Amino acid sequence: MKVLVTGGAGFIGSAFVRGVLTDTLPGLEGAHVTVVDKLTYAGSLANLAPVATSGRLDVVPGDVCDPALVEAVMRRHEGVVHFAAESHVDRSIRAAAEFAMTNVVGTQVLLDAALRHGVERFVHVSTDEVYGSIPSGSWTESSPVAPNSPYAATKAGADLLALSYHRTHGLPVTVTRCANNYGPYQHPEKLIPRFVTNLLEGRTVPLYGDGSQVRDWIHVDDHCRATALVLERGKPGEVYHVGGGQELTNRELTGLLLRACGADWDRVVQVEDRKGHDRRYALDDSRLRDELGYRPEVDFAGGLAATVRWYRDNPGWWRPLVID
Repeated sequence: MKVLVTGGAGFIGSAFVRGVLTDTLPGLEGAHVTVVDKLTYAGSLANLAPVATSGRLDVVPGDVCDPALVEAVMRRHEGVVHFAAESHVDRSIRAAAEFAMTNVVGTQVLLDAALRHGVERFVHVSTDEVYGSIPSGSWTESSPVAPNSPYAATKAGADLLALSYHRTHGLPVTVTRCANNYGPYQHPEKLIPRFVTNLLEGRTVPLYGDGSQVRDWIHVDDHCRATALVLERGKPGEVYHVGGGQELTNRELTGLLLRACGADWDRVVQVEDRKGHDRRYALDDSRLRDELGYRPEVDFAGGLAATVRWYRDNPGWWRPLVID
């Protein structure tokens, strides 16, 4: 199988590519991968270094908003896994235009090209943030989207656009919406790597508001396994939730990271809460479990310890990326 992976040099996309090329993802053993990535601040060829010499990998630097480039690379691919996105909420609050272009227009360009070339499977990777906030219980795939940040709004728009191509044109699109990811190679603008790298450097860490925001956490390798299952056997036109089963408040997570890095609470600085900050996300992923047999394999405690250890062992990767 030949699979086009957009955003394949980013955090989650590169984990998926590494999984394919090491034959650890279900149904994709022996597959050939073409990566299209704009190589912005959040994407790096260093993330693909472990599989860079594979004869089954092609890397095409470029923007998914470029119709000519997308047209050239789409042909001869049976599957598409669309990870490429602007994804940092704080950046979307400051400047939303790039999010609208990449997340919505880029998705439309890919869908048009996939339709022209008769792509057999198209997985659009999205987020639980499209639903807004839920005080109790869990969202199902039939829950209405109600995004609160510009980032989430652009992802919701892209989701609806992708699903419309199935309903209108019959394009075999599936949408996945996933919980918060963690693991190696994640840019230090995100919570876990930012806190870990700051603590390892003897710096303070910022905790938004009272830290009571609740998030569900999933290791990136589990997310990639779920994505592979949906690519292989997901029902076109459907949405699949990918949960991690590990709900924590940001304050609880901060305590775990402090202990893992040998630091105390005096390293935590409480800062003004993010505008429109969602209080809680929670996904019901029983469809993925019941229909496709998905189960998370990475225990949170072990996965978090391994993630902290990776950042401790790889300062050459993250030090040039650390933000204030």
